[in-house]
Amino acid sequence: MTVKLTSSFCSCGSCVHGSSMSSLLSKCMCFRSGCLLEPSKPPGLYNILWTVADRCCRFVDSEKWRAEFKVDELVRTFDYHEKPQVFKYYPQYYHKTDKDGRPVYIEQLGNIDLNAMYKITTAERMLQNLVVEYEKLADPRLPACSRKHGHLLETCCTIMDLKGVGISKAPSVYSYLKQASGISQNYYPERLGKLYIINAPWGFSTVFSVVKSFLDPVTVSKIFVLGSGYQSELLSQVPKENLPKQFGGTCDCPGGCPLSDLGPWQDPEWAKPPKWAQEKKTEEAAIENKPETTIPTGDDISGKPAQTSTEEKAAIGVAAPAPAAQ
Repeated sequence: MTVKLTSSFCSCGSCVHGSSMSSLLSKCMCFRSGCLLEPSKPPGLYNILWTVADRCCRFVDSEKWRAEFKVDELVRTFDYHEKPQVFKYYPQYYHKTDKDGRPVYIEQLGNIDLNAMYKITTAERMLQNLVVEYEKLADPRLPACSRKHGHLLETCCTIMDLKGVGISKAPSVYSYLKQASGISQNYYPERLGKLYIINAPWGFSTVFSVVKSFLDPVTVSKIFVLGSGYQSELLSQVPKENLPKQFGGTCDCPGGCPLSDLGPWQDPEWAKPPKWAQEKKTEEAAIENKPETTIPTGDDISGKPAQTSTEEKAAIGVAAPAPAAQ
C-alpha cells in the first residue's frame, strides 16, 4: 500500500505533498548516505530519533541550505590554496583508514589562533573548506573504502587532539566552532563511527561524565576520552602503519601526513571519479556539443540581402517558387 503525505504530517508547509512515504524515505536516506546506496535499498533508521515529519522538514531544509551555500558549485571549484599556512595553526585532515576500514579524520586544536589565521584566510573560506571536505567524504572517500573492504561504510574514526588547549583560547574560537558544529549536526549527521579525544586536559573527563548524561547512549559508546597515555588504545583501533608518528604510529608521509590525503580514495584500484565531477564533465560536454545559433540580421556580411534556402523556407511555411515554364 502506498501512503500519501498530507499537510498534517508536517507543519513547515514546504514538504512535497503527494509523495509516497517509501519514496520520500528512500530519497532522504539516499541523500544522507551520500548516495552510496541504491534508493531501493535504504539502510535502517539508525539512531536519529526523528519522526517522519522531522525527516521531511530536515530534508527540505538541507536542500534549501545546499542551494544557498552553493554546495554543488563549491565542491567542483573551491581551491583552498592557503591550506598549508592555515594548517600550521589548525590541522584538519583525512589520513588512511582504521582497522574497520573507515577513513581516519584528525583535528588538532591546541595551536588554534584565529587572529593569525584570519590574516591568511577568512571564517567563510574555512567553513567552505569544511563543507567541501564533507562532500568529498561522501564521494569519493567512503565509496572507495567501501569497495576495498567489501561492505558499506558510512562513518569515520575521528581523533581530536586537545594538546595545548586552554580555557583562554575558548572565547576566540567559540564562534567558528559553533558554526562548524551546526553544519556538521544539521547537514552531515551520522558520520561518527568512533571518536578518540586524546591529550584531554585535567578535569575534562569529569566534565564529560556530566555532559554524557544528556547524550544518546549509542553516541556515548562511540566516544573515548583519553589523557596523554592514549597510544595503546588508539593503536587498538588504527593500524600502526596508518597512524602518523606524532600519535604513536609509524607513518611519515613525504611533505607531512596532514597534506598527503592518503587513503583508498587515492588508489586507482578502489577510487572512481566522484559523481559531482562526472556531472561537471556532462555539463561541459553539453555546452561543447550545443549547435551554434544563427541570429538573422536581414543582410549578410557583404551588405546584400540574406538569402533563404528552400529548406529554410519550407521549415517556416514559405512556399517555394513554381518552376519556370518550359
